[in-house]
Amino acid sequence: MYAQGWVMEGIPGTRELARALQEKGIIPRHVVVLYAADTVLIERNLGKRVDIYTGEVYHTTFDWPSDEAVQKHLKAPEGISEVETTRRLLEYHRNFPGILQSFEKPMKLINADQPCADVFSQVLSHVQAPPRTPAPFSPRILLCGPPGCGKSLQAALLSQKYGIINVCCGQLLKEAVANETKLGELIKPSLDDGWPVADNVVIKVLLDRLNRLDCHLRGWVLHGFPRDEDQARLMRNVGIVPNRVFVLNLTMESILERLTYRAVDPVTGERYHTLYKPAPSKKAHKRLLTNPKDLEEHVRTKVEMYFRLSSGTEELFEDAVSINADQDPQTVFEYIESYIVNPLPTDPTWKPRKQCTC
Repeated sequence: MYAQGWVMEGIPGTRELARALQEKGIIPRHVVVLYAADTVLIERNLGKRVDIYTGEVYHTTFDWPSDEAVQKHLKAPEGISEVETTRRLLEYHRNFPGILQSFEKPMKLINADQPCADVFSQVLSHVQAPPRTPAPFSPRILLCGPPGCGKSLQAALLSQKYGIINVCCGQLLKEAVANETKLGELIKPSLDDGWPVADNVVIKVLLDRLNRLDCHLRGWVLHGFPRDEDQARLMRNVGIVPNRVFVLNLTMESILERLTYRAVDPVTGERYHTLYKPAPSKKAHKRLLTNPKDLEEHVRTKVEMYFRLSSGTEELFEDAVSINADQDPQTVFEYIESYIVNPLPTDPTWKPRKQCTC
């Protein structure tokens, strides 16, 4: 099927089903939506007739058979009354916005209220056109750095602007557990006990995600892995080779400032920060709760462990670019973007600029 391609018709009918298909790696390269006015659709549906012997579909207005014998075998299919058709159209209109959000970028809208040959011609032209992406090449981006350096935010910004698949390693592990996969059964005890998941299990989950069609077509930005030199070597050994690597540098003092002042309002679920985003009222401020993981002792231990384990990781990525993450997130994004948009040089004597601190 993957060698010849496939055509899927009539599904998904809801956003939930669309997301379920995507989670299973069923990612269409082209999505075509045929639309017409409800009055036209109702007229088409009410005129349908089916040959009870051959299953051939005819229409009382547009495709009526000339053979009187065939006409006698025609029967109106069930569920095409005006009331039933209207109900199905209302359900479709209610679900369509969610489906549109799931397949917004590769979607093509085509007016179906025209001759079939014209509709087919437009569909064929869309399918034959190569997929387009605003990214300058197929990105395989790796973001490294200590906790609190902004990897998740930068990955989200890259994904939003260029349509790159945002791959958070920690989130993948949680999804594997939630979906009750075989690997998820191996991961769950470690997550429950707060222990690191075995590298060989993590790499299998990561490979499964990066090998899906959407990652091949649109590229990916990975963060949360590798955390040490051994993981970096393992990633390279299994063929996960990024073509852009960024290290977001941040001092211990700045990390503590970013993480230990965070809090959540248990009533609204809104997140606040004592310095950058204080609660709007004293009442809201009093009920704020701090995650135990954001306590200074825990953060300091976690960061020190990161610096200790990742000391040799950067050396494995010779073209890695170090960026000062202690500045406005949009400024950091612009520096990252500048290295992504500019093509890699072909001069073998060229060496990348290792530090970007402006």
